[in-house]
Amino acid sequence: MKLTRKIQLLVDLPTKEERKEALDLLYQWQNRAYRAANLMVTHLYVQEMIKDFLYLSEGVKYKLADEKKDELGILTGSRINTIYRVVSNRFKGELPTNILTNLKSSLYSSFNRNKLEYWKGERSLKNFKRDMAFPFDTEGMSIMIYDEEKKAFCFRLFKMPLKTYLGRDFTDKKILLERVIKGEVKLCSSHIKLKDGKIFWLPVFELEKENHRLKPSVVAEATLSLEHPIVVKTVRAKLTIGSREEFLYRRLAIQAACKRAQKGATYARGGHGKVRKTKAMAKFQDRERNYVNNRIHIYSRKLIDFCIRHQAGTLILLNQEAKIGIAKNQEFLLRNWSYYNLMTKIKYKAEKAGIELIID
Repeated sequence: MKLTRKIQLLVDLPTKEERKEALDLLYQWQNRAYRAANLMVTHLYVQEMIKDFLYLSEGVKYKLADEKKDELGILTGSRINTIYRVVSNRFKGELPTNILTNLKSSLYSSFNRNKLEYWKGERSLKNFKRDMAFPFDTEGMSIMIYDEEKKAFCFRLFKMPLKTYLGRDFTDKKILLERVIKGEVKLCSSHIKLKDGKIFWLPVFELEKENHRLKPSVVAEATLSLEHPIVVKTVRAKLTIGSREEFLYRRLAIQAACKRAQKGATYARGGHGKVRKTKAMAKFQDRERNYVNNRIHIYSRKLIDFCIRHQAGTLILLNQEAKIGIAKNQEFLLRNWSYYNLMTKIKYKAEKAGIELIID
């Protein structure tokens, strides 16, 4: 299975001017990648929908194939090659070709997955924003090493020296990077995300599932609700994870503080538009988001640990469809339940532990 982590990077250069120059270059790559992504998707859409251009004359050839391989072909190469040539000619020398290659592959595969919905009008075309993360693979990286002096993992990205900043990390990031160096874990295509002058690396690790002594015949039944985030039981044990007071009331308190900040923003000093005026409000919004993510990670982790402890190889989530319908009709529940986020984390942790998840 594949895991994605978020790791902060620092430019490993001695002077402030050199570090600023390197950061500016990364921002340039991000800008060109965002423009290239929108161009690629647009060209893919036009190529796919050209058969529906009914106003074209009957003599027009419209088969999406290489003209050298098919007499009805209208392209000078394969579809995936044509969109690459469009952006490589336009942005030649402005960003590494490795980024364009990975961008082309990911966009082409995602477009093919959704093209039927595009054709039916059930899905809008992807629109990439300026702050999108840009992809690259291990060919663009040098061999990673751990520098004892700097106490950081160091590597070069397209000849740019970078080092990790893990801070007070209590997760498995350092362990995963150490296993990459030893060759125990494979590092797949990754992304670089730039935000507020900081560099974040989103590496994808490919590793085997955890090996636990689970019994498929042992079934754990779990229910999700607002009163108690998770209640799980087996034949011999039962566990209530979280409570309404712990999760909901704390979240509502943060929301109330955000509303007070929103009312007070009218009288806040300006100077840089709405960003300065709404600074306090944005702080509380981030605090609520972080609090909810932290709680949901803890709840889902306790659920999976309970299943492992009791050797439950099957986990059933009961009566979820009915609860989703209720939540959709009640604005309060829809806003505060965080059902989808909790389900996503349970699925990922269950897959990692080798537990079969069934949603009833």
